[in-house]
Amino acid sequence: MTASSQRKPGALDDIAEVMRGIGRQARAAARELALAPTRAKDEMLRAGARELRAQTAAIIEANARDLAAAKGAGRPAAFLDRLALDPKRVEGIAKGLDDIAGLPDPVGTTLARWTRPNGLVIERVRVPLGVVGIIYESRPNVTADAGALCLKAGNAAILRGGSESQHSSGAIHACLAGGLREAGLPEAAIQLVPTTDREAVGLMLKGLDGAIDVIVPRGGKSLVARVQEEARVPVFAHLEGICHTYVDRSADLAMAKAIVVNAKMRRTGVCGATETLLVDAEAPSGHLEALVAALLDAGCEVRGDAASRKADARVKPATELDWSTEYLDAIIAVKVVEGVDAAVTHIETYGSQHTDCIVAQDQATADRFLQRLDSAIVLHNASTQFADGGEFGMGAEIGISTGKLHARGPVGVEQLTTFKYVVRGSGQVRPG
Repeated sequence: MTASSQRKPGALDDIAEVMRGIGRQARAAARELALAPTRAKDEMLRAGARELRAQTAAIIEANARDLAAAKGAGRPAAFLDRLALDPKRVEGIAKGLDDIAGLPDPVGTTLARWTRPNGLVIERVRVPLGVVGIIYESRPNVTADAGALCLKAGNAAILRGGSESQHSSGAIHACLAGGLREAGLPEAAIQLVPTTDREAVGLMLKGLDGAIDVIVPRGGKSLVARVQEEARVPVFAHLEGICHTYVDRSADLAMAKAIVVNAKMRRTGVCGATETLLVDAEAPSGHLEALVAALLDAGCEVRGDAASRKADARVKPATELDWSTEYLDAIIAVKVVEGVDAAVTHIETYGSQHTDCIVAQDQATADRFLQRLDSAIVLHNASTQFADGGEFGMGAEIGISTGKLHARGPVGVEQLTTFKYVVRGSGQVRPG
């Protein structure tokens, strides 16, 4: 058996050369996209949406192959949920493209303009980042969301999906390529890396000889850790979604139950799912019991402190590790805390600065939580599952950034741009 015949499916004979070629094509496409009219970009997005709808059956068939492989590998239910596509989800992906097409084009927007005493007119103008590399795992919808957002912001995208979603991602990417052709834009504007070999990830993290301007990781802890450790280009940080919901003594119980169950159980595998419930020790009698019972009755495993276990015998003991675990499954940790300040301290100690919520009727308490807590997204009386670019009116998102530089929270079209200064003069020279 030859060496080449031993390579795993999805591997290439010369990955480095293929990736360099992808980088060169993306850089050339980015130069063209930076000048592309809004009309052409929106035409591409709407054409891609039409193609997704037309190819729904083919996309679901491709997804079935990925799901079969994932089930055969013993992947957990939460993983399968992130991977699975059905007609409703494909329609959601298509609608996301239509929504992005309806957003204002950020490229060329003047952010600020002022005139200096010497007559120089200075403008700060939005421009694309250039080439964005997206490395993601099991979510095939990222193929469309990331490609569409990058294109609307005038960027070329290099997409490297995981092996577990390769057939689904390939089918979705084919629809985007059709949209690019229909709009007369370069097909290299959105490229899908044609191998699942991990070497391709390493090459992207090194920047493909300067072709990539920024990397966005979408995946589990090990992927994000590798990206942050090895990247030689800027990274939009996306740490774990260790999200909290704190139920204050002033909370309305019916509202709190609805929010807590939704925040945990609507979709357990998303990064905005609540992983820890904190309950005020001064909450009215019966509130803790009702909240825990609502979760258990919804099919959620509850791991709690002594007070939570006393409230319901079905609660399992929590360990120290549970307070810092992103379950991405129907499991939640529950702890009783001494008021809002203790809740904030717990979240700062164990959280990931992703998304955290307070349920409270007392406005002063809610404001204290919102002001003191330094998370990318903080909510009052609303489910943490609203941590989503689409729900923020961004059409979609490329990820939730937990970093503090450049972009924070949902990364949408505007966050995929930077700016430059345009200075207009009338012959001014600087005095010696």
